[in-house]
Amino acid sequence: MANYSVLDNARKQYNPKLPECLSKDISAVGFEEVNSGAQNPESDKLKEILPKTFGGKYVKFVQKTAKSGTKPFSVGIVLSGGQAPGGHNVIAGIFDSLKKINKDSKLIGFLGGPQGILDDKIMEITKEIIDNYRNTGGFDLIGSGRTKIETDEQFEKSLQVCKSRKLDALVVIGGDDSNTNAALLAEFFAAKNENIAVIGVPKTIDGDLKTDLIEASFGFDTAAKTFSELIGNVERDSKSAKKYWHFIKLMGRSASHIALECALQTQPNCTIISEEVKAKNQSLESIINDITKIVMDRGNNKENFGVALIPEGLIEFIPEIGALIKEINKLLGDNEQHFSTLKEFEQQSEWLIKNLSQTASKVFSSLPKLIREQLLMDRDPHGNVQVSRIETEKLIVAMVDTKLKELKESGQYKGKFDSLTHFFGYEGRCAFPSNFDADYCYSLGYCATVLIALGLTGYMTSITGLSKPVSQWVPGGVPISLLMNLEERKGKMKPVIKKALVELDGVPFKTFAKNRDEWAKNTSFIYPGAIQYFGPDEVCNQPTITLTLEKGK
Repeated sequence: MANYSVLDNARKQYNPKLPECLSKDISAVGFEEVNSGAQNPESDKLKEILPKTFGGKYVKFVQKTAKSGTKPFSVGIVLSGGQAPGGHNVIAGIFDSLKKINKDSKLIGFLGGPQGILDDKIMEITKEIIDNYRNTGGFDLIGSGRTKIETDEQFEKSLQVCKSRKLDALVVIGGDDSNTNAALLAEFFAAKNENIAVIGVPKTIDGDLKTDLIEASFGFDTAAKTFSELIGNVERDSKSAKKYWHFIKLMGRSASHIALECALQTQPNCTIISEEVKAKNQSLESIINDITKIVMDRGNNKENFGVALIPEGLIEFIPEIGALIKEINKLLGDNEQHFSTLKEFEQQSEWLIKNLSQTASKVFSSLPKLIREQLLMDRDPHGNVQVSRIETEKLIVAMVDTKLKELKESGQYKGKFDSLTHFFGYEGRCAFPSNFDADYCYSLGYCATVLIALGLTGYMTSITGLSKPVSQWVPGGVPISLLMNLEERKGKMKPVIKKALVELDGVPFKTFAKNRDEWAKNTSFIYPGAIQYFGPDEVCNQPTITLTLEKGK
C-alpha cells in the first residue's frame, strides 16, 4: 500500500507564502534596531546572570543593497518539548533559506530533542528528505524530547558537540522552557568566546509564549481549529441526541488560551477560564455551583444536553487545590528518597496526610480516590504534579451529579443528567498545519537563518502583523532576555520566560464574557468543520479569532 494519503501528497506541493522582505534576496536583508518600550523590572539581576547577551533590542528586518559572496553556514536544529503543527515547516524554511544564501550551506538535525545534542546523534537534512515532510504535522523527522540542559557538564558537552560539528549556529525550536534553555546556551557559548549563535523559535499549542513582539506561538492556530472541529462535532451530536452533557477537557498546561479560542469558535454552553477562577478566588464548590446552575436551568427548560469546556490546568488555579498541589510538590521534592520507598497508594496517602498542613490535609482527604491517586503519580521533569494526567473533567462531573441529585430531591431540578467526558489534546498536536501555520512556520525558519546571517545570538524569531495578509507580515527578532523574569526553581532563583496567561481585560476574554450567558441559556452552537486548505481566503487563510480580536480586526 502507499505510504502517503492523497491529502499528504497534495500538501507537500503547497508553497508557503513569505513576508515581502523575505521573499526577495535574503542575503540582502539587514535590520533596524527598534526600541520596544518594554521595561523589565528585573533587568539588573538578569544582567548579572546573562552579562554577555542581555540588553539587545528588538530588530526589524529591512531590504538593503544586495550582498555578494555570502559564506555557507552550518546550522544545527533541535525540536524540544511537546509536538506542535508546523515544526517541519520551520525546518523547511531554515533549509531553503540556507541554500538560498549559499548552496553549500549545511543543515543537521539533532535526534530526539536536546538529548540528541548531548549524545551527538544527528542526521543531515537533504532536499530529498525535507521534501517528504513539507506542510505535514508531527515532529517525526528528527523527533523531540524534554531533556533540560542545565548543568555545567551539559552546557560544556553541548558546546563541544557544536564545535566538533563545526556549527555556526544552533536553532532551538520549542516553548518557554526550551527557549529559556536557548538563552542560557547562548550566554554560555558567548562567555566561552565561541562564535556559535543560538536562536530560538516560539512553539507551543498552549499559546502561552506570547508578547507584543511574539504575537503567536506556532501550532496554536492549527490545534485550536482542530479541537474546535471536534467540539463542533460533539455539539452537533449533543443537539441531535438531546440526552448527553459532554464535558471536554482541553490541552493547555497553564494558560486557558486554547479553551478561550475554542469557546469563541464554537459557542458552547459553559467554558471555565482558569485565570478568571484565580482572579475571583473561586473555590471548587463555587465552580461546581456555577456549572450546576447552567445544567439545572437548561434541564428545567427540557434541554437535557449541553457542552462544557474545561482547561487542562484548571485544577492548579482553584485556590485550595493549587495550595495543596504546591505543598505536595515541595513535600515530595524534599522527601523524594523516602517517598519512593512507599509503594502502595494507602501508604503514600497516609504519610502525606500526616505531613501536610491541616488545611491541605483536609482538602486532600475530601477528593475522590481517583484524583488523590493522580496527584501522587510520577512527577514531571521539574518535580511537579503532572496536571495533564489529572482527570479534572471527571471530578467536576461527579460533583455536579451529586449536586443535581440533591436539587432533584428538593424539587428544584426537574431534568435528567447523563454525562460523557473527553480529553482533546493529542488529537491536535500533530495535525496537518493550517495554511496560517504552514506560512507562519516557514517564515519563522527564514527569520532564524537571517538572524544567524546577521551575527545575532540569544534571539527569538519574531513576526508581527499576523492578522494581515502574509506579504504584510513584519519579520525580525527579539532578545530572549527581554521575555525573561526570575522564578524560584528547586529552591533557587533562575531566569525563565514568563508564561503569558489569558488577560481578563483583553478583548478576546471580554468578547467571550459578554456572550457566555446567552450561550448558557440558549443553544447557540457553531460548527467550524474541518480545517480547509483550498479555496477562498475567508475559508482557508483566516487567523484565530483571538488574534483577530487582539489586533482590532
